Amino acid sequence: MAGTVQYGGSGGTPHFCAEIKSETLKGLVNIISAIVDEVKFTITPEGMTLKAVDAAHVAMIEINADSGAFESYSAEECEIGLDLDKIKGVLKLASGVDIIRMEQDADKGRLIFRVGNITRAMTILDTSSLNDPKVPELHLKSSIGISVDELKKGISAADAISDHITMRADSERFELSCEGDTDSVTLRVDKSNLVSLDADAEVCSMFPLDYFSNIVKAIPNGTVINIELDNDYPVKLLFGIAGQHVSVNYLLAPRIESE
Repeated sequence: MAGTVQYGGSGGTPHFCAEIKSETLKGLVNIISAIVDEVKFTITPEGMTLKAVDAAHVAMIEINADSGAFESYSAEECEIGLDLDKIKGVLKLASGVDIIRMEQDADKGRLIFRVGNITRAMTILDTSSLNDPKVPELHLKSSIGISVDELKKGISAADAISDHITMRADSERFELSCEGDTDSVTLRVDKSNLVSLDADAEVCSMFPLDYFSNIVKAIPNGTVINIELDNDYPVKLLFGIAGQHVSVNYLLAPRIESE
């Protein structure tokens, strides 16, 4: 039945069985849980995808993980709904170098996690209650390639000043700024210190700092982010993890100041 978890297979063989490095799974969970606590994974023989939007409809995320993100991977088409807080509990049992095995228990509607000598069975959520948002196609005027480490410096400097942040780009630089009642802070990165910059004219938009901060802090250090920006449009953050086997598209709605 559409919209529900589907089970099947012969001889008790699970629809989904995979092994993944603990650090890779942790990276995925941290990024997704920046906006939602429960999520629906769409599983195919080639990999898994998910799309989710936060309760306030301010942020949206789309993730595609191909089979190369896993140490081993075998799957048929199905949907699996999971509580991310429970997966974080599994991750606490593992070191960064551990391999976590995940296997669907088709008969009992559970996902089995194995970490070393520990086995954890987790109930799969009914996916009919989990949304499947349509990701809008946006063609934004500017594109900035920057290390997440630079953005984290700007976020740390801005945290106590205001609840919003402004991003600006032109042909020579990218700027992230935050202005409060008495204090202000600016991160300015010239073209020569960016990975890439494509901006013919100045563009500028304001965004809620907490949403931007949560996703940036969840991205592994050393990751290059491609920021697509336009005037008063959502910002797109595009990046890859796990050797680019996992691609992430994060969209954040702008904060529009009333006249």
